[in-house]
Amino acid sequence: MSTRRAGAAAFVLAVTTTGCSAIGESVQDDGPASDRVVVVTHDSFSLPKKLLRQFETESGFEVVVRKAGDAGALTNKLVLTADDPIGDVAFGVDNTFASRALDAGVFAAYEHDLPAGAGDHSLPGDDDQRLTPVDNGNVCINVDDTWFDERELAPPTTLADLADPAYRDLLVLPGAATSSPGMAFLLATVAEYGDDWPRYWADLMENGAKLTAGWSDAYFVDFTAGGGEGDRPIVLSYDSSPAFTVPEGADASTTSALLETCFEQVEYAGVLDGAENVDGAEAFIDFLTGAEVQASLPESMYVFPVRDDVDLPAEWAAYAVQPDEAYAVDPSEIAANRDDWLREWSDVTSR
Repeated sequence: MSTRRAGAAAFVLAVTTTGCSAIGESVQDDGPASDRVVVVTHDSFSLPKKLLRQFETESGFEVVVRKAGDAGALTNKLVLTADDPIGDVAFGVDNTFASRALDAGVFAAYEHDLPAGAGDHSLPGDDDQRLTPVDNGNVCINVDDTWFDERELAPPTTLADLADPAYRDLLVLPGAATSSPGMAFLLATVAEYGDDWPRYWADLMENGAKLTAGWSDAYFVDFTAGGGEGDRPIVLSYDSSPAFTVPEGADASTTSALLETCFEQVEYAGVLDGAENVDGAEAFIDFLTGAEVQASLPESMYVFPVRDDVDLPAEWAAYAVQPDEAYAVDPSEIAANRDDWLREWSDVTSR
């Protein structure tokens, strides 16, 4: 297995394994509250042990990690425990769930100076700076360039192209009701088509789009460039995915992200309102936005840093191209319509 393929396999492990991050293994949930900072996060949170040890040494706080499922489950748990918070600081609520958490009073303000570039990813409407941006990435359609080249067929480039009969039975993607990237893609279609998005989805399904429960099934089982026996050369994945499909010794990736189809995801950290250790929570947020942690994010959590003064790994810099503009939906609109959109999406895709 090449180092790049090994990296892709590590990516799958990182996003699907529960409770196995380096941080989660390194601490015990004991000691006085003033000596420890309790971090509530999603299951795929992982940082190098060396950096965690450095934070503990420099801050004097022991880190306790409590994992709470994916971003949606994390948000739900934070909302349900808003009056009696289960930690001091939370990381992993993203822009598709953030408004719900803010409306429920989950987070307290932490007005501090953001590092260069981070402010570009601040949550719209969060004037009190209750959420601090930590990382970002884009959910994008990816294509197997080799498959298309061998058949002398031009790949799609836009959302509209995916419903073209030329690409019948070629697309696989995780469902919006069971997958964070699937939900992001639904939001991209809402941003593009407005109230007509259900018609687009009906066309997409009529054109033979295949839905899976999660990203790993779509990418590693059905995608032709996913390393398995897949037969679909178009898949929903990430703008960083092409960095993991560069053959050993080659100078080009065999896949591409379609940059006109992307929806930006930003993950945030925030001090939990009513936290026992506010100082520890604020120190941990500063740690997450520090240069060393930011530089580690691509290889530890497969996301882009929000700071603009850190260097990306060479393969990311070369092959993980981000769009100049990505689809976005106002967080308050997502909060108001998420449940209705998911119900309608389920109706359309199950016909």
